[in-house]
Amino acid sequence: MIEIVSASRCVTCDVCIAVCPTNVFELGPGGIPVIARQGDCQTCFMCEAHCPADALFVAPFTHPAPADSPLRDEAHLAASGLLGSYRREIGWGRGRKPGARLAVGPELGRARITSAALP
Repeated sequence: MIEIVSASRCVTCDVCIAVCPTNVFELGPGGIPVIARQGDCQTCFMCEAHCPADALFVAPFTHPAPADSPLRDEAHLAASGLLGSYRREIGWGRGRKPGARLAVGPELGRARITSAALP
């Protein structure tokens, strides 16, 4: 569930507002999005994945983190590298390695084209 919008990192691009499928955000003072309807968050990570400034943190929970949780503390999230970590892990952003290249799994080999697949 969305927990943090970092006003110090936000570049006011409004991409998080645009990509949120459940309209969780509203435009706040100075153009910084605010979490207006946290209970509507589906924990889809779309906002965090699309944020070009790594200014968001979505906790992997279906309910809000407790008020005293470090997952609601921006300083802790920044110091621990969790702020924007989903975007970093999937490899989105300049200079990052795409997450699919880091995936662990069996070697799939080369795709085979059979004569049945040709027109």
